[in-house]
Amino acid sequence: MKNVARDSKKPNGSASIDAVSLAIIEQLQEDGRRPYAAIGKAVGLSEAAVRQRVQKLLDQGAMQIVAVTDPLTVGLRRQAMVGINVEGDLEPVADALAELNEVEYVVITAGSFDLIVEIVCEDDEHLLEMINKRIRTLPGVRSTESFVYLKLRKQTYTWGTR
Repeated sequence: MKNVARDSKKPNGSASIDAVSLAIIEQLQEDGRRPYAAIGKAVGLSEAAVRQRVQKLLDQGAMQIVAVTDPLTVGLRRQAMVGINVEGDLEPVADALAELNEVEYVVITAGSFDLIVEIVCEDDEHLLEMINKRIRTLPGVRSTESFVYLKLRKQTYTWGTR
């Protein structure tokens, strides 16, 4: 178990996660189906205590337990990042983008783009339809720049406990 000290409050005012909960998250990041009894043994808690902590982390939105797929193996052969510049309020555009099934995440940024989104599509035709007909036509979208993925070299989900 990592010895991680955390403040009692995060800057945004939400309660922080203690070292034991971080260790539970680490265990689940290694294997999302690891039994609570095995996690308990690793972090020094009972199975019931682990179950309660996991449920609390889920309820707080601190983590999700999901199946992560390789897009290529499920028929989604084209991924891209799209940088978007917006006129006016960013949030309605960000909200509209977040509603699109193909959009994996939406980030409001400071820099060359107002928003950056990752989209996962079936093929180039689907990607073109997404950018040209669904993203560029949103009210407030001024311009887009696409960054098509040629090859994915690294993708991890363990950053939450570093």
